[in-house]
Amino acid sequence: MRPARTLAAALARGTVVLDGGLSNQLAAQGCDLSDELWSARLLADDPEQIRAAHEAYVRAGAQVLTTASYQATYEGFARRGLGRREAEHLFRESVQLARRAAELRGSTDSGAPGGDVWVAASVGPYGAFLADGSEYRGRYGLSVRELERFHRPRIEALVAAGPDVLALETVPDIDEAEALLRATEGCGVPVWLSYSIEDGRTRAGQDLAEAFGLVAGEDRVIAVGANCCTPADAGRAVPLAASAAGKPVVVYPNSGERWDAERRRWTGDVTFDAARIEEWAASGARLVGGCCRVGPERIAELPARVRGAGG
Repeated sequence: MRPARTLAAALARGTVVLDGGLSNQLAAQGCDLSDELWSARLLADDPEQIRAAHEAYVRAGAQVLTTASYQATYEGFARRGLGRREAEHLFRESVQLARRAAELRGSTDSGAPGGDVWVAASVGPYGAFLADGSEYRGRYGLSVRELERFHRPRIEALVAAGPDVLALETVPDIDEAEALLRATEGCGVPVWLSYSIEDGRTRAGQDLAEAFGLVAGEDRVIAVGANCCTPADAGRAVPLAASAAGKPVVVYPNSGERWDAERRRWTGDVTFDAARIEEWAASGARLVGGCCRVGPERIAELPARVRGAGG
């Protein structure tokens, strides 16, 4: 069942809590995510694990569930020997699994708080399909038109599944942002655009004010901001996004730890602090949550902070 009101309407009234890293919870459930398809592999191999991960975030108080389609593409599924019809089923399944988990909000014995839960269909960058870390660099050597052609079929498949919003996320550069906006034009589903950033610039090194300003005046874009970055970078981006785009801001950083690709492990300290939420909300953040290494236990800290910020 769809929520009674749109996510855009909810953002106009206050701050909404996103989920955390889906892969984080799947790993905690014992799932192997070493495949090139990452969490999207489980759409075919073990979809109930995905539903269980979504449900963990609903119980933690998340009001938006992000689907397991970040790394899902027709090309990636074809590498696994899956045809177009099978791939379309998996795109649809990603939305349906989140929708079924969202229904926990209406169950009195689920342990989940009440209220609306929206489903955001995740559209990851081209680099996620490559599975070589290039989503953290951008500048793939493809034109905006070529990137648009890559993204459009998967976007159409996700739209057909009926999500409440499309999450154009972890976008490393302005060219890919432009391609994604073109690919979603006229799709009939609102979108949010979230860049992956570092040291106050896009991952490709571009000016953030220019990047955020790309969506100014775009009515179908209900929020713009940053994800998959440090909490410090996220905090600096919030007021800039609000000023440059004139829109609600979406922000969902990592835990603060950093991935050591050579040693294949996370290092550093956790700096994700729920207390930052009130500061971010005061600067324009209306969609707040977590990305890599931010699980349900940390998301559970956010609803009280959102209420404290007047959300």
